[in-house]
Amino acid sequence: MKAYRCRVCGNPLYFENSVCVSCGTPLGYSRGEREIVPVDASGVYVDADGWIWHVCRNLNLSGCTWLAPLAGGQCFSCDLTRIRPADTDAPGLVNFPIAERAKRHLITELDALGFPLVTKGEDPTGGLAFDLLSSTLAPVMIAHSDGIITIDLAESDDSHRERIRRQLDEPYRTMLGHFRHEVGHYFQWRLVEDDPEVLARCRELFGDESVDYDAEIRRHYADGPPANWTEHYISSYATMHPYEDFAETWAHYLHICDTLETAIEYGLLPAADLLGHARFRDLVASVWVKLSTGLNLVNRSMGKDDLYPFVLAPTVLDKLDFVSTLRPAP
Repeated sequence: MKAYRCRVCGNPLYFENSVCVSCGTPLGYSRGEREIVPVDASGVYVDADGWIWHVCRNLNLSGCTWLAPLAGGQCFSCDLTRIRPADTDAPGLVNFPIAERAKRHLITELDALGFPLVTKGEDPTGGLAFDLLSSTLAPVMIAHSDGIITIDLAESDDSHRERIRRQLDEPYRTMLGHFRHEVGHYFQWRLVEDDPEVLARCRELFGDESVDYDAEIRRHYADGPPANWTEHYISSYATMHPYEDFAETWAHYLHICDTLETAIEYGLLPAADLLGHARFRDLVASVWVKLSTGLNLVNRSMGKDDLYPFVLAPTVLDKLDFVSTLRPAP
């Protein structure tokens, strides 16, 4: 994430701030400027071009600080949410803001990287939408289908998520990770499968995505990952099916890009270290591995688990490199 500062007093801000804790100025996030900006007492911000913006109507519901184009309206991020928990679903409403915060984090990173985002309202066929469902009354499967991403709000609860992580023997499981993984399925659908040349290269690296998904799931949970999976995959879950391999790799691409930006913004890494790398895999091998190793040791110094508990084999670096080529040209 970027390092934000209050435009009124210069105090450091966090991405979720709705008020500057130093000077008390009300704040909103401008997606167009990619900045946290001051708003007046009525929640209004006027940008440099004279456009009038308003704090999202969902500020008190989901903690959304983003700016909307209409008074009493909602922002782009909230427009992406197709279904939310009912007003009578108390547990779902408690978990809802955590999921929405992760979604806003995701959108901000995708914007920074230049990946196109359109809502289902703008493009009913190829647009993106999120169903943020509460599993209070019925099970919810985290999944993507034709631009609809379904998220189980129970994953916002630390104890629930940790229990599932242990059951599945996963080294890493977060709400933001779910969003990054599932949007990987969406972008494979939109950026890979419609281009024969890109699809052919994707199949060379990840395998044929047309193989029976249900059969591969049964195989995975019956037999587990292959013995040498760390030589070819970024996680054991990625061994399940080519779709999951791509989505896991995509998620790690976003993990790496976001953490590198944050490290630079907060002075942990010189910006010059990102220059001079012909390919993304070279950047990962020479910069990311060193940084993540250091961060892992910092976590261990605090008695915590490794921040990035993954080994990146050469084949995995090739896959990450492929995902990076899907980024639109500036």
